Amino acid sequence: MKVLSFLHAALRRKIFQSLLAAGLCLAAGLAGAQTDSLKIGIIGTGRIGGALARHWAGAGHEIVISSRHPEELVELADELGPKVRAATSREAAAFGDIVLVSIPYAAMPQVGTDFAAELQGKIVIDTSNPVERRDGPMAREWLAKGSGVASRELLPGTRIVRAFNCIPAASLANEGNRSPARLAIPIAGDDVEAIVVAERLIDEAGFDSVLVGPLEAARRFDLGQPLAQGPRTAAELRSAL
Repeated sequence: MKVLSFLHAALRRKIFQSLLAAGLCLAAGLAGAQTDSLKIGIIGTGRIGGALARHWAGAGHEIVISSRHPEELVELADELGPKVRAATSREAAAFGDIVLVSIPYAAMPQVGTDFAAELQGKIVIDTSNPVERRDGPMAREWLAKGSGVASRELLPGTRIVRAFNCIPAASLANEGNRSPARLAIPIAGDDVEAIVVAERLIDEAGFDSVLVGPLEAARRFDLGQPLAQGPRTAAELRSAL
């Protein structure tokens, strides 16, 4: 039975990768021609969200950063330039065509409920991790499902890509474009366009994306899982896959 399960899983991965490769070729052709700035909302501008805001501001994107206390982010917004402003989380969700969600996972149900209208149909890059000591006993249920599946349920109607959840904040802030080989960011998602956009933003932050599979495969790089051990280069991560 274990052998059959493994074979079925391998077949699903191969079918997904074949279909996705065709879609990525089309989408990448369009994205490759796009050098225009993106509108990005960041819900949760802590160490991860703050580091990415800095990278993406440097790439010329328009960004709204937010937290429970947006007044504390005004200095950071001023530092990052005229295309960045601090606001409420609702305003960030409404502003962004792409929304980064980087929050304690226990807040994910509230974000999905409170900002359902603002997030509907949008690309969401989800960095958040269920951690039981912080998020309570529900973290066990979310991890049992896998974070990708849990986030898809908690943020219905969005186009989620799991990314940036298993790189230390210090590495994310300071090790972009590391030489001789950049660090890898494992990602998972079901939507081709969302994956292409996430890959562009990962590249602009100074890292290499490695597609692990659809959202159900995101469990492979949940905290504590083998693919979350790192940091690694893209070649090392692909070898681990």
